[in-house]
Amino acid sequence: MSAETLEGRRPSPARERVLETATRLFYTEGVHSVGIDRIIAEAGVAKATFYHHFPGKDDLVRAYVVQQTSLQRALVTTLRAASPREKLMEIFAYMCEFGAGTSYRGCPFVNTAAEYPDPAHPVRQAINEYRHWVRGLYRDLLAADGHPDPERTADIVLLLRDGLVVGFDLDDPATVRAAVQEALARVLAA
Repeated sequence: MSAETLEGRRPSPARERVLETATRLFYTEGVHSVGIDRIIAEAGVAKATFYHHFPGKDDLVRAYVVQQTSLQRALVTTLRAASPREKLMEIFAYMCEFGAGTSYRGCPFVNTAAEYPDPAHPVRQAINEYRHWVRGLYRDLLAADGHPDPERTADIVLLLRDGLVVGFDLDDPATVRAAVQEALARVLAA
């Protein structure tokens, strides 16, 4: 994520500590199971400081989702594949590597969406913005690769991504990795 806010200023160290603490706790324990008082204590900030930066917990959760989106966007820009197809494959290879890791606790977007079922909620809107971006990324890579139906195939690839992030949480990582590689190869060969 950029070290600058929309106003072009660096965020305060206290805000960054709160967000870093919340990110760690939300990812490992879930959003609703972690209270504001615990985040404030572990971040080492005053309650007034917390509320200065985040008027409520939902504002913090939304900031968490936006930050995760920014991190994923930045990660995609670091991939240096030779072709759009290879870039798409590299994205999935990275997800497989991360999903097989011991610190994997599921997808932060899926996990958070499960705790915010109302599609009109601002947190869910931030998740929808992420999903719109990632679907667009897949569509653009498919189109650049010359795929005959990038729009519909992007939907399929997004569903493959969703299955991958849940599968790594529930199933054998080697089995999931092999299935993802085969499914992606079949989709790209269409």
